[in-house]
Parts: sequence; C-alpha cells; structure tokens
Amino acid sequence: MTTQPNATYDIPMTKVTNPYSGESTMLTPDEHKLYIEIKEHERDEEYSAMQKKLSKFSRMNASAYMTLLD
Repeated sequence: MTTQPNATYDIPMTKVTNPYSGESTMLTPDEHKLYIEIKEHERDEEYSAMQKKLSKFSRMNASAYMTLLD
C-alpha cells in the first residue's frame, strides 16, 4: 500500500491491491479503515459484522468494492 494526496481535495489516498486478482484502487482514509475492518472480520470468521461493513463499503465506493471485495 502506498499513500499519495488526491489532487482534487488534497486528501491522502492509499493504494490497496486485491490479493487474489492483483487489481489495485485508491482509497480515502475512511474507506481504507473500513476495508481493514472488513478483512479483520473475515480473518476472525465474524461474518455478520463483515457483511454489515461490506454493505456500507459498497455504498461508499462501489467501484473499489468491485475491485477489492467482490
């Protein structure tokens, strides 16, 4: 993961790569935090909590959801 500012809003963006497909996308700090929480719930087999956060992530950034989590 790498971090770089978003030129439009000067928000630091983090590059995240799907470990299965190799595709990458840029996430805002809030999106990145939620992505990490989703992966932690997946690792811990907390599927109900994971599903709630997946739903929220898909509404926040549908394109990143399709790239990283679908």
